[in-house]
Amino acid sequence: MEKDSTSAVGADALAIPLLTPYQMGKFHLSHRIVLAPLTRQRSYGYVPQPHAILYYSQRTTKGGLLIAEATAVSDTAQGYKDAPGIWTEEQVEAWKPIVDAVHAKGGIFFCQLWHVGRVSNAGFDGVEIHGAHGFLIEQFMKDQVNDRTDQYGGSQENRCRFGLEIVEAISNEIGADRVGIRLSPFAPYNQCSDSKPEALGLYMAESLNRYGIAYCHVVEPGQKTGGEQLLSVLPMRKAFNGSFMTSGGFDREGGNRALAENRADLVAYGRWFLANPDLPRRFELNVPLNQYDTSTFYTPDPVIGYTDYPFFV
Repeated sequence: MEKDSTSAVGADALAIPLLTPYQMGKFHLSHRIVLAPLTRQRSYGYVPQPHAILYYSQRTTKGGLLIAEATAVSDTAQGYKDAPGIWTEEQVEAWKPIVDAVHAKGGIFFCQLWHVGRVSNAGFDGVEIHGAHGFLIEQFMKDQVNDRTDQYGGSQENRCRFGLEIVEAISNEIGADRVGIRLSPFAPYNQCSDSKPEALGLYMAESLNRYGIAYCHVVEPGQKTGGEQLLSVLPMRKAFNGSFMTSGGFDREGGNRALAENRADLVAYGRWFLANPDLPRRFELNVPLNQYDTSTFYTPDPVIGYTDYPFFV
């Protein structure tokens, strides 16, 4: 049974950074724990399904920020079976009750897009441009993949041009204060890497300031054996003028530390939020977490591994 998680975290939780309020542009967040965009492959025929209403509603708190799973804006943009789209009227209409359920609990809902789309018609509060994980935009950015010789290839400025043009176009369409972008300059997802990832990330962070977007969401670099950090997002954090979000395997302690050390304003959680629909409450109480089951991450079942993770009692 779904529990009522509409209320914000308790006042006694304000001692830990993750549970302090934050003003992200025009959006007032009651805490800094964000639902990361998570591909779940349960949108049959690329159409969002009614079971997603419960899934996203379960993970909504009043004043909490949720980012929807990666959503394609054309039939040629799809790369995963049963991932949602938003390029047809049927898809737009299917998203509406899901968005309404999040709003009914006081949540703030951004839709992650791979390209420009008609997201405003579905009622989302904003969009996150997917500029990470080796997909189309990042394929332009990274020099180990982009071998173009025109204005979109060669120099760092040229390689970043496509992504920045998308940021500008969406900002002009719906307002920059409703736009975020996700970047992963340090990670070679889908064999997409760059010879100078820190320079690439810094250039993007500085360039994004021209548009005044709501946030920049950066996937943390990996670690060497023993925990030594390979690279750092800190130069990007310092260069970007807007809200800075980080993600990448954080637990409660790591998220609190990232905020306390001013390495980020917000922390996005993926697997732990997937398995713990009441994650902010569990962090508040500092109680054990449900363990996630990787075998059910991408299965088509509308309940198992999707909406059946228990709340803390």
